[in-house]
Amino acid sequence: MSGKLPLDIYKGVIYLPQGPKISSTELGTLWTTYQEKTMIMRMLEYFIEKADDEKAKTIQSNLYDHISAYVEKIKQLFESEGAAIPVGFTSQDVNIEAPKLYDNGFDILFLRLIKSISMGLHTLHLSMAYREDLVTMYKELTSITQSCYNECTQYLLEKGLLTRPPYVSMPTSVEFVQNNNYLSGRNPFVTDRALNTVETGHVFYAIESNIVGMQMITGFGQCANDKEVQQYFAKGVELSKSVITEFSEMLLQSGIPAPATPGGNATRSTAAPFSDKLMMYCTSLFCSFALGKNSLGTAFSLRSDIPAKGTIFSKDIFEYAKEGAKIMIKNGWMEEPPQMEERNELLS
Repeated sequence: MSGKLPLDIYKGVIYLPQGPKISSTELGTLWTTYQEKTMIMRMLEYFIEKADDEKAKTIQSNLYDHISAYVEKIKQLFESEGAAIPVGFTSQDVNIEAPKLYDNGFDILFLRLIKSISMGLHTLHLSMAYREDLVTMYKELTSITQSCYNECTQYLLEKGLLTRPPYVSMPTSVEFVQNNNYLSGRNPFVTDRALNTVETGHVFYAIESNIVGMQMITGFGQCANDKEVQQYFAKGVELSKSVITEFSEMLLQSGIPAPATPGGNATRSTAAPFSDKLMMYCTSLFCSFALGKNSLGTAFSLRSDIPAKGTIFSKDIFEYAKEGAKIMIKNGWMEEPPQMEERNELLS
């Protein structure tokens, strides 16, 4: 696999800057990063093997090279601190010989969405880092992620696999809100105002991401080995459908076409390329991301019906994620993050 590697990697040796001991917060962010990156590596190994488009394969291969270098860097950080290296996801969690589970650009649609999640995680982790080498690492990861996200976006647009958000007439003057009716939504006594561009952006993105998420868990559901896991994914498909339907209706009421992804469908294969453990973790990650995006969309929406819908969906997503966590714990798939000392027990 090709691609430009980070500057601090030369002839297989990773040079780690010296600094103070890693704090508890930094240990937690490194652990989280390791889990996410090893999951992405396993999925890329499969998607690269099945890629039938050279440009898509190059985008994924370059990212794989970058990620694998940082996974090794994190391993060395754990070792230098005397901490156990997490298990994360290994070769046992992927079967590259499995038939193609998705078709027509799903690999890049998925990669674009997972890079959107990664951008948020790296920014959060950067704000929680104090050691200079870790700050630098998260800056580098952010840069790599932003570049890959843009490559995915441009690729999908070129292939006609991504719907652009709607255009709008440019404002010719600045307006201020005149009365409280601007805050109304779904009020039988007040005509709903059209969505503003900020609200449209968040609603549009919610639909777009749920379409890809629905395609993903549709494939997961048809190849999962555990019956309970299959049923869990089927429930997730219905949850995504409800989000897509509700928000699409909101756009249409404002005369705005809803996004549609003309690719990325699951094939008829029922052979699992990924372990149930990996697929459950990936779904959990998407749920966490959806909860965060719902909160952000709610915070920036002034029409009252949007936060109301977002709150309902957040509750449903939280309950769904909680159910998934119970399944993971039951099957021994949930790796425990590094724990703080049990002071009460030590003092007793």
